[in-house]
Amino acid sequence: MLDRILPSLLAGVLAGVPAAAETTLRIMSYNVWGGGANEGKGSEETVAGLKAANADIIGIQETRLEPDDCTAESCAAVGASVAKAIAEALGYHYHDQTQENPALWANAILSRYPIGPASEHDLGVPIDVNGATVWAFNIHHDDEPYQPYQLLGIEYGPAPFIATEAEAKDWANRTRGPAMDLLFADMGAAEGAAAILVFGDFNEPSGLDWTEAAVSAGQHPVRVDWPTTGRLHAAGFVDTYRAVHPDPVAKPAYTWTPRGDEADPEDHHDRIDFAFAKADGLEVVNAWIVGETGPRTDFRETIYWNPTVETDARGDAIVPLTLQVWLRTAEAP
Repeated sequence: MLDRILPSLLAGVLAGVPAAAETTLRIMSYNVWGGGANEGKGSEETVAGLKAANADIIGIQETRLEPDDCTAESCAAVGASVAKAIAEALGYHYHDQTQENPALWANAILSRYPIGPASEHDLGVPIDVNGATVWAFNIHHDDEPYQPYQLLGIEYGPAPFIATEAEAKDWANRTRGPAMDLLFADMGAAEGAAAILVFGDFNEPSGLDWTEAAVSAGQHPVRVDWPTTGRLHAAGFVDTYRAVHPDPVAKPAYTWTPRGDEADPEDHHDRIDFAFAKADGLEVVNAWIVGETGPRTDFRETIYWNPTVETDARGDAIVPLTLQVWLRTAEAP
C-alpha cells in the first residue's frame, strides 16, 4: 500500500507495486504566502515548518509576492519564486508552475521522488514513487468575485450581492469554470496512474460543508452545492478531510482564515483548501487541520514565519491553518 499525508493538504497513496512492498507517501498542500517575503522575511522558517511536516510531495501556492497595489480585481504575482530555494533546502526535486493561466497563481510542486514533464497547462506532474506513477495536480483559483462574500453582503470587488444557491453556483462557474476545464484537460495525461492527487487553494467552499445542518447551526447563510469541488466528486475523487470528518458542524475545518474572529461580520471563515485523491482501493486513514492553537486546529506545529501572528501562552509562534491527511490504497494483488 502507499500512504499519504498533507499538512496543508497532506496525504499518501500506493498502487502498482508488489503486495510484499510497502510504500508510505506523505503529501502536503501549503499556501506559503510568499514564503515569508510578504512579511519581509526569508524562507527559512517556511522550510523549518515543511521539515517538521516531513512531507514527500508538497503542492505550494503563492510562491511569489503580492504587489503593493494588490486589489480584489488585480493582483498579479511579482518577484522571484521561493520554490527553488525551498526545494534545495529540503533536498527535493521541484517543478515551478510558471505558466500563466486561470488555474495558477505562483504555484509549485516539490517531491522527494523524481518528477517527470508537466502536463500541457502546467497543472500537474507525474512522480515516480518506487516504480509507481502518481500524478500530482496543484491549483490556485481566482478569489474574485468571491461568492460567500456576495451572499453575505461583504464588499469585495465590483460583483453584485446575491441571495440564492442558484446565483452562487452561477457566479462560481463563471469565476472558476474555465480553470477547472484546464484541470480536467490536463488530468487526461494521468490515465493509468496508480493514483491522482488534486490539491490547492480553491477559493471556493465545498457543498459538503454548506449543508442544511451547517446553515441551521449558523455557520453559513444558505445551503449551496458548490460546483468546483462538485466536479471532482462527480469524477470519482475523494475529499480526503470529509472522508474522515463527515460532519461539517462538528468539524468545520476552516482554512480561511487563520486570523480574525469567526464572528466578524466583515469576513466569513470557511474551508477553501482541499486535497482530493483518486485511486483503486483508496482508504483515507486520518485527516487533520494543522496550525496555530485554536478551536479549529487538530494538530499543532510551533514554527511560523509571520511575526505578526499571535503566540501561545509560552510565546511560541504558530503555523497558519493547513490540512493534514493520511490515505491508503489497497495493496496490489
